[in-house]
Amino acid sequence: MGTKNHQLHIALFPFMAQGHIIPFIDMAKLFVSRGLKATIITTALDAPFIHKKIENSTSPVHIFTIEVPTLEVGLPANCQSLHLATSPEMQTKFFKATGLLEPQLERFLQQKKPDCLVADMFFPWATDVASKFGIPRLIFHGTSGFSLCATLCMFLYKPRLQVSSDSETFFIPNLPDEIELTRKKLPDFIRDGVENDFSRFHDECMKAEERSYGVLVNSFNELEPAYADHYTNVLGIKAWHIGPLWICNEGAKEDKVSIDEQHECIKWLDSKKPNSVVYVCFGSLSNFVDAQLLEIAKALESSGQQFIWVVKKQNNDQENQQDWLPEGFEKRIEGKGLIIRGWAPQVKILSHEAVGGFVTHCGWNSTLEAVCAGVPMATWPVFAEQFYNEKLITQVLRIGVGVGAKEWSRVAVESVKSDAIERAVTRTMVGEEAEEMRNRARGYAEMARRAVEIRGSSHSNLNALIEELRNQTLDLSWKEHLLQTTTL
Repeated sequence: MGTKNHQLHIALFPFMAQGHIIPFIDMAKLFVSRGLKATIITTALDAPFIHKKIENSTSPVHIFTIEVPTLEVGLPANCQSLHLATSPEMQTKFFKATGLLEPQLERFLQQKKPDCLVADMFFPWATDVASKFGIPRLIFHGTSGFSLCATLCMFLYKPRLQVSSDSETFFIPNLPDEIELTRKKLPDFIRDGVENDFSRFHDECMKAEERSYGVLVNSFNELEPAYADHYTNVLGIKAWHIGPLWICNEGAKEDKVSIDEQHECIKWLDSKKPNSVVYVCFGSLSNFVDAQLLEIAKALESSGQQFIWVVKKQNNDQENQQDWLPEGFEKRIEGKGLIIRGWAPQVKILSHEAVGGFVTHCGWNSTLEAVCAGVPMATWPVFAEQFYNEKLITQVLRIGVGVGAKEWSRVAVESVKSDAIERAVTRTMVGEEAEEMRNRARGYAEMARRAVEIRGSSHSNLNALIEELRNQTLDLSWKEHLLQTTTL
């Protein structure tokens, strides 16, 4: 582990949710492309999905399986993914169950002896486990540098306590820009100010950030230069911007979709003019109630824009279809709109020249894919850090407009009316403002490509990280740091 010829072994430990797993897969591919060994620690449930994504890699990515002890917290044994925890109560239990994975991670580190552990932000305890074995732990948040800065400043300064109501505005202190929020847009476990399991867990995650070796960021310096600098040089967190991760592997990346599905949406787009289609998708975890889906359908039809709309409804929902689609909707939109039920090849859709706008929940994977495709966004945050990402998109980068979402919620309820959605779609697709946003977005797309090229910022940052990991066993200060953190 300290010699120049030693092949560095990176262990990657993603949280059990698709939006977390996908960038970890891209990261593993990136490490092996640089001659490192990579092992992804995952469940038997997610292993086939990961294997499918890595099977065409030029170098092998290893998989090590573990089991989330869900029975111990009162969940079914097969509830091995956050996607299967279908209520807030089940989600709370699932997070508790992942906190019981410590013995399995210890066994892995003891057996496989990796040189570095890259663990998801949702495993704050992994920092102390890694330090027992003298292994540096890097945190992966899977979000933007802007969001990392905003989250940390909210934790440090607690500006929410300075306002008297949930709708009163406040500014997040100590950021490069004046970012205004309300308590309604904060996670409920922060907004309420009441200590509970989630608030304690959030505090543990924030404290782990200070004790870890550093943070890997799926972004690039040129997208958010002020925040990349601020995070390290002002807030004091060591970080490497090494993204966009999926672009680094673009040659080997394939959106696995059946031939029929691929022809359905891509061939449909092939028949459309450039920038004439708006793409609507809210990620893998956002579920809107039928009344909100109805508002979206009305807005898309009345906007007059051509669209692809991805809805998490299956074909066997026919008996309830009238609850979320206006009568005769699908017949009226024939040729003009396409509804995809279930999964869609998002990267291919966004990068198609016919797509001119994206209605998004502001999840960071989706946001970054839109940035890399040069597509402006109509922003509709729901939960997680999505309201921070919306501020980055609309205020800092100025490549999107908001639909008017006002409240953070674990369960998406009816909140935005059709006229507001229609206005945002139109502003994103048509007119001078839309064209200006599109031009700015294309500029960032070009910067993204350059960042991952040889001598680009993300390429150079990864080189620097690998070199530092090669040398870190000789760094006495790091060894002293490890000893100190284990005694805290």
